[in-house]
Amino acid sequence: MSFTRPESFTTRPTLQGTFGMSATTHWLATGTAQAVLERGGNAFDAATAAAFVLHVVEPHLYGPGGDMTGVFCTAEEPGKPVVLMGQGPAPAGATVQRFRAEGLELVPGSGALAAAVPGAVDAWLLLLRDHGTWELAEVLDFAIRYARDGHPVLARVCSTISAVAELFREHWPTSAALWMPEGHIPVEGELVRNPALARTLQKLVQAGAGLGEAFAAEPAHTREERIDAARREWGEGFVARAVAESVRIPHRHSSGTNHRGVMTMADMAGFRASYEEAATLEFRGQTIAKTGPWGQGPALLQTLAILAGFDDDRLDPSTELGAHTILEAQKLALADREAYYGDADVPLDYLLSDEYAASRRELITENASLEFRPGSVPGREPYVPALRTEYVAAALSDGDAAVGEPTIGEPAPGEHSVAANGETRGDTCHIDVVDRWGNMVSATPSGGWLQSSPAIPELGFCLGTRLQMTWLEPGTPSTLTPGKRPRTTLTPTLVLRDGAAVSALGSPGGDQQDQWQLLYLLRTIVGGYTPQQAIDAPAFHTTSMPGSFWPRTWEPGGAVVEDRLGDDVIAALGRRGHRITRAGDWTLGRLSAVVRDPRTGVLQAAANPRGAQGYAAGR
Repeated sequence: MSFTRPESFTTRPTLQGTFGMSATTHWLATGTAQAVLERGGNAFDAATAAAFVLHVVEPHLYGPGGDMTGVFCTAEEPGKPVVLMGQGPAPAGATVQRFRAEGLELVPGSGALAAAVPGAVDAWLLLLRDHGTWELAEVLDFAIRYARDGHPVLARVCSTISAVAELFREHWPTSAALWMPEGHIPVEGELVRNPALARTLQKLVQAGAGLGEAFAAEPAHTREERIDAARREWGEGFVARAVAESVRIPHRHSSGTNHRGVMTMADMAGFRASYEEAATLEFRGQTIAKTGPWGQGPALLQTLAILAGFDDDRLDPSTELGAHTILEAQKLALADREAYYGDADVPLDYLLSDEYAASRRELITENASLEFRPGSVPGREPYVPALRTEYVAAALSDGDAAVGEPTIGEPAPGEHSVAANGETRGDTCHIDVVDRWGNMVSATPSGGWLQSSPAIPELGFCLGTRLQMTWLEPGTPSTLTPGKRPRTTLTPTLVLRDGAAVSALGSPGGDQQDQWQLLYLLRTIVGGYTPQQAIDAPAFHTTSMPGSFWPRTWEPGGAVVEDRLGDDVIAALGRRGHRITRAGDWTLGRLSAVVRDPRTGVLQAAANPRGAQGYAAGR
């Protein structure tokens, strides 16, 4: 059986050129990145500028109070993938005992008690300092202008605000003042401004001139010193102070109860973004690079290791046999994610070994498994979480229909959803950039959504809720622990071949990020699809694992599919025992990608048409 041929029609062309390519989840961020490249900046300048624009134009998906992970290669070392680590840890006061004493069984999905130390801004500034070329003022100018002067707001932003409007009015007045001035919910296309955020960014720029609270000395003399001054201002100056003061006010959480946050200035000052070695796997002659197991990235590598032992006809996502095999392999890898992954000593070498992959491969039969099946690792006891198919917090047991129910924009199952209590699943942004010199970066920033926690008026943003990905049971690989990173879902990808980076890709989507990227990789590496053909092709994912987001439920055997997979294939998957949810024709995945051929220097880019929001640009 040959691999399914791609459709001859694509929603957009795969862009080609030699100068530079950008692809993000919002056209304004893509335009910003490309503008930086056109003005002589490199991929790292461009990606950083785009990231700060995303704070402004996708505030329901990402904010300065969030986190990010990236993976990149430089033109000087094209074969060395490096992870940019912007995932902050749990604050010192975030202990299991504290949360249990607050009457909580799970870390809430909204509210400042669930906030990890914000890591994204420091990470972007670190990347800019070490690998960029532009001044901070130039990089932030795009975001400052959009925040100060306004931008046409997305329909999804409006529907998100509408979904949580009652929460804002009743419990989060600072958020109501920022996002619903005088009670007005914005409408699509209306110019929306965030002057407080513009002032915050301008103050970071001013810190380099010696005007910041945390840098009361003579002006910095080098570009690097000016950026470091801004980093100190963020972690030790006015931002840290405003964060620490804001969380002291009790406010409503997704649990239906009121709590104070625990973030302090010391927590903010104690975090610094860093670089790490990437986790990698060889697959069909290419090297796939991901974060370490403090993120979910290695689960993609495990899935590829399992699939590597099958013939190509079992790797075709467009067929019954291929889709079934892929879903079953994903379940096994995601079970190991729950059982072993976290900011701890994870036996990753064993989990990625040929021997272990072979043992897992043998578990895949002709029928769908409805079980949670982590593997056996010598000397380790796999953690098995509570396998809930539904959950209602005790404080909401009298009935709150909004909890856990998607209420905006009719999102696809497992994709973007927001409940009236601020609980959010699958919300993220993504950025890919490659420049003419061969610098390449893939970054997935997220968190700090406008619906995460009450807005901090002086700053124009709120804190994230990444701690909801930790457990309150002792002894798990991802138990809530002060100073430890939550096991993030943020998972960008870099692909290398013959000692050089050849592709950067990623997608929003929470637990689905790597599942959708897997389909892209199989279709491009095995099936020979172009980037746009692979992005356009029908997608699916499993929900047969405990979710990373509150309330941490699962659906045994669950498989969410786009209708374009075809009635015959979908019906056959159902006969194999998969519990199918049909999601519509164009609903799953928000992938983007950039590509570089090291031999010719030809660049490519592609972006997802779903949602009419992501865009690629280049020449």
